[in-house]
Amino acid sequence: METSSSFRWTSSDTIPSNFILPENKRPHLSQVSALSSIPIIDLKNYTGDGDNNNVPDSSLLKKISHACEEYGFFQIINHGIPEDLCNKMMDAIAKLFESIPPEERKQFFTTDHTKQVKLFNYYINNDSANSQDKVQMWKVFGEYAKEIYELMNKLMRLISQGLGLETDCLKKRVGENPSLKAHANYYPPCPEPELTLGLNVHTDLNALTVLRQSPGVTGLQVIKDGEWVAVDFAPNAFVINLGAQIQFAVLSNGRYKSVHHRAVTNKEQRRVTLAMFYEPNRDSVICPIEELIDEHHPPLYRNYRYSEFQDEFFRQVGTRRMVKEAFQFKK
Repeated sequence: METSSSFRWTSSDTIPSNFILPENKRPHLSQVSALSSIPIIDLKNYTGDGDNNNVPDSSLLKKISHACEEYGFFQIINHGIPEDLCNKMMDAIAKLFESIPPEERKQFFTTDHTKQVKLFNYYINNDSANSQDKVQMWKVFGEYAKEIYELMNKLMRLISQGLGLETDCLKKRVGENPSLKAHANYYPPCPEPELTLGLNVHTDLNALTVLRQSPGVTGLQVIKDGEWVAVDFAPNAFVINLGAQIQFAVLSNGRYKSVHHRAVTNKEQRRVTLAMFYEPNRDSVICPIEELIDEHHPPLYRNYRYSEFQDEFFRQVGTRRMVKEAFQFKK
């Protein structure tokens, strides 16, 4: 919800008219379910170092599988990434948005979606972003990204095993040299949260998303059984989201979910998030896994290159994307 001149609203009582959504697209916050949230899964006893002898407890795999089948989202705690590093990362992102003057900040922006790092609705121009005298977060970001990549590999193994597949099945299917992308979002306090959204309804196009969010501020909501469910904040947790590549092609042929989600605003507090995306390379051929196909479960989608999916995703910009349907076999 960035404006051209500031990350703050020009008025403390109202929001600009261009941010006000039509009635049918507003969040209707009073209708959001407060009775349930997405599962929280404890990884305390799982090292996930890739050793074949390191077999996760069957109850952990059941929890992972259930969360993927029923929600497409879950949170993890005791994940092994130092809380101090996470706090430094989030502080650096907040500083990036709040401390750099708007005119100076513009030099970092590009709308090229091939860039690896995204700041709100713009992608960082890598040449400008390498200027460490202007942006101080790159060292800590490098440490953070390394930790997140290792965590993603652990999760990929667990998700594969949850489907009864070989530990490295998903990683092989995603292909060689997957990319790790970062999207940072800044949501300022909003005087009229009922009238707008911080981030429109969408699904993620990648394989796996690991999200870190500001302590104590809720904002993420996911669809469950046709209702919006608020994702409760859990201390030092990451929100895990299955992208479309896992949901309908690479892994489960429709067994696991990639669900629509959105971000709402908060009247009193700003919210900062950092999403890290594990993404196939553009040449990877995506297709349903043979072990999950039989006469009762025929393939639901055709084979395609990931570049095709990306192109379709960005072709549908500005809409409530229905990208996977473009690759679905017609009944």
